[in-house]
Amino acid sequence: MNKGKVFVIGIGPGGLDYMAPAARAALELSDVVVGYKTYIDLVESLITEKEVVSSGMRKEVDRCNHVLEIADQGKSVSLISSGDAGIYGMAGILLELAGEDVDVEVIPGISAANAAAACLGAPLMHDWATISLSDLLTDWDLIRKRLDCAAQGDFVTALYNPKSKGRQTQIVEAQEIMLQHKSPDTVVGIVRNAMREGQEVEVTSLKDMCKCEINMFTVVIIGNSKTMIKNGKMVTPRGYRV
Repeated sequence: MNKGKVFVIGIGPGGLDYMAPAARAALELSDVVVGYKTYIDLVESLITEKEVVSSGMRKEVDRCNHVLEIADQGKSVSLISSGDAGIYGMAGILLELAGEDVDVEVIPGISAANAAAACLGAPLMHDWATISLSDLLTDWDLIRKRLDCAAQGDFVTALYNPKSKGRQTQIVEAQEIMLQHKSPDTVVGIVRNAMREGQEVEVTSLKDMCKCEINMFTVVIIGNSKTMIKNGKMVTPRGYRV
C-alpha cells in the first residue's frame, strides 16, 4: 500500500480571512485533520466532512506519531498549527519523526508576530528577533541570555508565550533585562487575540508594559531605539529618506 500524504498547515492567526488559499486547498484534499482542539475549533466550518482527531496541549509528539500512522494507511492527513507551522509549530516535530518515505508538505501561514505587527502598524520594518518566554522546552537561563543579546543588539523583539497562569514572573524579568540596555520610553505594542475574535491592541512604553493585560494569547513587540508612534501607529523606520 502506498503511503498517504501529510500536509503540515499553518492556519494563520485564527480568522479564516487570514488563512492562505493553499492551506484551504490542503484541508479540502485531506481525508483526516489532526490538531490541538483549540485550533480544530478555529477551522471547524471547513472540515465538517472530514474525519477529525483532536487532542489537548503537550501531546505534540503523540499527535505527530498518530499522523504518521494515518499516512501509513494510505490516507491524506492535515496536521494543523496556528500561525505558521514552522514557527513554534508542528512542522519541526513532524519532520524529525517522519521517515524518508513519507511525503510531507509544509504550508506556511501568517505568524502571530506578523499578525500583531499588522495590528500595530509597521514595527518589524528593521532587524528583529522572536523569543518565546515559555521555559517548558528551553532553560530559562538560555532565554535570559537571548533577551539580553537582543536588547544589546537593539533588535525589535517579539515575545511569544509571555505569561500564563503558571508563569507570572518571566515577563517582568524580560522587561528588567530590556531596561538594562533600552530606554524606559522605548515603544512597546501589546496585541491580544491578533486577527481573531476578541482582538485588543495597546501601545505603551517599556517602563509601563507590565501594567497592561498580558496573557498566553498576547504578543508583545518591543521596539528598537528608532521605533516611534506616527498617527497612532507603531513604526520602526527602515532608514529611507522621507
